[in-house]
Parts: sequence; structure tokens; C-alpha cells
Amino acid sequence: MNKGEQRYLDLLRDILKNGEEKPVWGNPGVHIKSVFGRQIRFDLSKGFPLLTTKKVFMRGIIHELIWFLRGDSNIKYLIDNDVHIWDEWGYKQYQKSNIKNQKLLNQEEYVQKIKEDKKFAKEYGDLGPVYGVQWRRWPSDGGRTVDQLGWVINKLKDPKQRFRKHLIVSAWNPAYIYEMAPTREKSVALPPCHTMFHFNVLGNRLNLQLYQRSADIFLGVPFNIASYSLLLLMISQIVGIPPGDFVHTFGDVHTYSNHQDQIKEQLKRKPRPFPTVKLNLKVKNIDEFKYEDIEVVNYNPHPTIKGEVTVVGGF
Repeated sequence: MNKGEQRYLDLLRDILKNGEEKPVWGNPGVHIKSVFGRQIRFDLSKGFPLLTTKKVFMRGIIHELIWFLRGDSNIKYLIDNDVHIWDEWGYKQYQKSNIKNQKLLNQEEYVQKIKEDKKFAKEYGDLGPVYGVQWRRWPSDGGRTVDQLGWVINKLKDPKQRFRKHLIVSAWNPAYIYEMAPTREKSVALPPCHTMFHFNVLGNRLNLQLYQRSADIFLGVPFNIASYSLLLLMISQIVGIPPGDFVHTFGDVHTYSNHQDQIKEQLKRKPRPFPTVKLNLKVKNIDEFKYEDIEVVNYNPHPTIKGEVTVVGGF
């Protein structure tokens, strides 16, 4: 039995059975059902946790993670690679901009313009200090930036440092959260849901724990599990420590009322064996990974189950 995926399905059932209903900020037509303080884990030596009870968009996961690792905040890289998971946030930023002597584009036109016009993309495709910026270019005093992930990698490469317990990367930067930022221009697109992640070496295995303050269990969490598990594999290769567990710790983990039928369908399905992921062994620097260096092998999922994204989710 696929015990890793079963833990995810058990959490789905837990929310349906024990969750408390809450309103959704800014969307009175939808509510969520939440539980608080849960944890699931996946042993990466037993397969890569890409869920099989519905097909997961792995191509998008890979490109988004590479985008984060570049410290990028402009959605042009994603759009150029036909990944549109951040389009809505970019378009919202564009709508709020002071556009003079121009007709306001619709979202489809906006995306096409980002793809074709580098100058337009530079001006209107930037999301501000989102995840990749906080990971790789954390803004600090005196104009200095801190590469948190680079710092962690250097510690893990050092046999005398790798067992330390403070190898944490934080995305929660109060100065850039929309309610605390001094101006709209300095605020992030949304308060980071993936608050922090923590590397830890036990024995001869590298483990990674994510704390996620807000989690959409049906749409977002399968994506998040695969993304951070892939990050663990990549860092493991770079520092030369075999991968261990990915531990996913949740604050508020919830279902949306407009996903109930989809969840019931997913829970009828029997998990299949997890696939494996092969990385290009020639890559020795985290900044050198490309999409072509990552291969998913033997992924045999049930069909896709579509659900509508609630863009204001996470607040």
C-alpha cells in the first residue's frame, strides 16, 4: 500500500469529518472547512510523492521551483514556459498600476504582451518580493541582500556544520507583508503561505520540514508536497547527503466548499505506487538546474480532477 499518499487522503477525511466552517475573506459565496495543526511525512527513499489519485501538474511544479531558485520575481520566465499559475497575481498588479494613455488589457492580452514585449514584461510582470526573492535576495539593512538558501547549502557542505539545528529559510518578512509594508509597491503579492522550511541531518540523511500557515488541501497541497520534495532531492545532490523525509507541517489546512464533489471523487480512488525522479548527476550547483535536468519516471496517476482556484485564498 502507498502509505505516503494514504496519509494525505486521511488528512482529507479528517478535514471533512472534523473541520470547522469559516468564511472566505473577500468571497462571500465560498466558505472553507478547516482544522489546525496537522502533519504528514514522506520517506523519499520509497518513491517521489507525486500524488496518484489525481494527475498533478509536474511540469508547472518544476518550472516554478526553478523560478524560485533563481530569486526571480517576474512572471515572464513562467509565461515563456507556458506555466500560468501566477498570471492572476501579475495581472492584478498590472491593473493597479498607473497606466497613462493606454487601453487596459484583459488578462489574456496581458499574458501575450508579457510573452512578446520584454520592456512591457519588465515594467508590468514583476510581482515584488515573493518567495524566490525572500529565499535568495532577502532585503536587509544598508542595501545588503541575504542569500538564505545559499547560506544553508554552504553549511550542509561542511562536515563540521551540517548537523547544526538552525538551517532555516524564511519567507515571512513582515516589512513586505501587505498589511505592514510602508507602500503598496513594497508589499508582496500575498502574505507567504509557505512560511519557512528547515533542513536537518540525522545520521546520514538530509530531511526537510515545511511549515505552511495556510493550505488548500485539494488544489495546493499536492503541488506543495511535490515541489518541496523536489527541492530536497536537488539540495541532497548538491551537498552530497542522501535524502530522507519530507515533513509537511500545517497551520490552517482546509477544503473549499466548491471542491466538495471533486474531493469525494478523489477519495473513491485507490492510490498507486509513487514514481521516481531522476536528476542530471552532472549538476553540482543549485543555480545550474534546468527543466531538462529533471525526469519523472513511472508516473501512472488516475485522471485529472479540476477545481476552481479561489484567488483570495490564503488570507
